[in-house]
Amino acid sequence: MASFKRVGIIGAMEVEVGLLHQAMANEMVPQKPAVTSWAGREFWEGAIGGEECVIVQCGVGMVNAAACTQALISRFRVDAIVNTGVAGSLDAALNIGDLVVATDTVNWAMDVCNLGYEPGQTPGMPVAFPTDPALGDELIQAARLSTKAAVHRGRIASADRFVRDASEKERIACLFGAVGCEMEGAAIAQVCAVNGVPCAIIRAISDKADGSDAVDYPVFEEQAAHDCAAVVCQLLKG
Repeated sequence: MASFKRVGIIGAMEVEVGLLHQAMANEMVPQKPAVTSWAGREFWEGAIGGEECVIVQCGVGMVNAAACTQALISRFRVDAIVNTGVAGSLDAALNIGDLVVATDTVNWAMDVCNLGYEPGQTPGMPVAFPTDPALGDELIQAARLSTKAAVHRGRIASADRFVRDASEKERIACLFGAVGCEMEGAAIAQVCAVNGVPCAIIRAISDKADGSDAVDYPVFEEQAAHDCAAVVCQLLKG
């Protein structure tokens, strides 16, 4: 992470962000992280692993994610963004508890096909928004050093809709070639792209995105939070 002066960390889970807050507070003793309220969110400024960073829990959905991403770039002057959280699996090879590092992202609910645009394409924009390959490589390395989870790479599909139906899952996987689905990543990658800021996205697989309850979610969420926080801390230390 030496190539970046200040890294923005966007977390999805309250418990995950709490673990990152604790890591920041522990490292900065006797100083304390600076906490700024901005657009209804708390932004924690400090350091983890010697790396200057700003942590925020964005809340659920594309609008919340986009607002926090722009705030990190414009107000807090970060020069890279890392997003972590959970996602549903769209690929049989991805099991609950696995980690996925996004190659790129797509807004699967965007539909202006009647005007000649491709599925998922926002007019005037590409269909998919790439993440930074080098930063993604660093995330994969950090995940392998800090967790026992299997790590995959692939496209993440996002929208303001929880995928719960097997037919919808199949449609998104086939139409967009995505391996996971969630509700924030594409918004974060799009805002980063238009601002010229590199980003990386890592997601822990929480479910099969078909309405099945294969795992007690509260139990999984705790493990996912620890894994995601551990990966971020290892990334910043590296």
